[in-house]
Amino acid sequence: MGNAKSRSGQNACSQFLPEERAEIDRLFDALSSGKHSSNTPHRSFSLQALQSHIGEALPPEMVTRLYDGMQRVNLTGTAKGPSEGVSQEQFTVSMSHLLKGNSEEKSLIILKMISATEGPVKAREVLKFTEDLVGSVVHVLDHRQQLRGWTQKKAPGCPPRVQVLAAQLFSEMKLQEGEKLLGPQQLDCDCDRAMIEDWVFRTPHVATFLSVVIHRGFLLLCSSLNLSALLPERLVDQGREFESILDVLSVIYLNSHLPREQRHRWHLLFSSELHGHSFAQLCGLITQRGPCVMLLEDHDGHVFGGFASCSWEVKPQFQGDDRCFLFSISPSMAVYTCTGYNDHYMYLNHRQQTIPNGLGMGGQHNYFGLWIDVDFGKGHSKAKPTCTTYNSPQLSAKENFRFEKLEVWAVGDPPESQLAKSKKSILDVDPEAQILLESCGRSCHSQGLREVPEDDE
Repeated sequence: MGNAKSRSGQNACSQFLPEERAEIDRLFDALSSGKHSSNTPHRSFSLQALQSHIGEALPPEMVTRLYDGMQRVNLTGTAKGPSEGVSQEQFTVSMSHLLKGNSEEKSLIILKMISATEGPVKAREVLKFTEDLVGSVVHVLDHRQQLRGWTQKKAPGCPPRVQVLAAQLFSEMKLQEGEKLLGPQQLDCDCDRAMIEDWVFRTPHVATFLSVVIHRGFLLLCSSLNLSALLPERLVDQGREFESILDVLSVIYLNSHLPREQRHRWHLLFSSELHGHSFAQLCGLITQRGPCVMLLEDHDGHVFGGFASCSWEVKPQFQGDDRCFLFSISPSMAVYTCTGYNDHYMYLNHRQQTIPNGLGMGGQHNYFGLWIDVDFGKGHSKAKPTCTTYNSPQLSAKENFRFEKLEVWAVGDPPESQLAKSKKSILDVDPEAQILLESCGRSCHSQGLREVPEDDE
């Protein structure tokens, strides 16, 4: 047993760089040397010591879960008493599994965080754990002031976004027969370690959220956490602050489905609250601006939208590519990717007499998966039973819906065309306006005020 014990500790230590191991050892020393350390012959720390160290950075229920998970790690094959604390080896092995481990190792700790008993746990226990985990992520980022400009949104009359995202993550759990756990009647199903391991493997958010809780809750190995890949920076021009339809959890969920190079920054292009209820204004502000996330909230409180992988262009043809997707945020979270059935990814048209004027994604003319009409404030989401392009259901509460709030966010860095446009003279930005002025006999007083272009080196 002693050899097995030392091998477990050695394997855990080998996962960390020397400087990482030193930081873990320093944290254990701090936890085990305080007034709340365990009163046992071997160095260990108590739940009270962990609570004292973490303070209000994590919810109490998550601190208890983490402590229980570590304390229940069995390195010797003999049961420990509940009064015994967490040993250094248990602490190191737990950090190794949670931060560096594979899905099998992570599932081991997760099961111990859920239940003290060996063997399967109930599905409802896994759901409660998932809710606690999701809530802890928002809690710790808010406590550490690392929401990066986003807020916690509490929509009246709707399920809290913590429950919505937790339900989405939990829905990825599969029974041994391969069926998903759908519906409240299956909450009493048993979930064994193989199911938990498969769930962790197929649902990356679980491992990511655990690492956020450890890194930011314990303030441990913080440089290892790339927060910008999880939560993008929120940019709104000229300090024009407003209350977004999105909250931090919605952004985290959507951001994880974007191409990796576009996850670090979201820049507001259009908001009906700031820019008015105008389709012409919408077109003017979102075209040629690179990949965008568009979303709206209908009058029934459903929040949904789409990701446009390419710059929007006003033209009568479909555009975009198979990286586009539709999504729902409320009352449930889901992403609907391309089926390959057709290439009707994106559509934007204005001021045409013979074909529809508006913005659409998926489906076909007059039967889009998502449609914003030129008569701003009206739209439709048609799917019987699903959209041919994205396999999405009806996203809105009613097939033909009305809305007040619509937002469009550019994601990632601005395209080169936009950077070049920002350096142009105002005379070049709108050549149609210049032609109109000249046709009316009006002179362009700024024509002689162009900046002399710098010589190319």
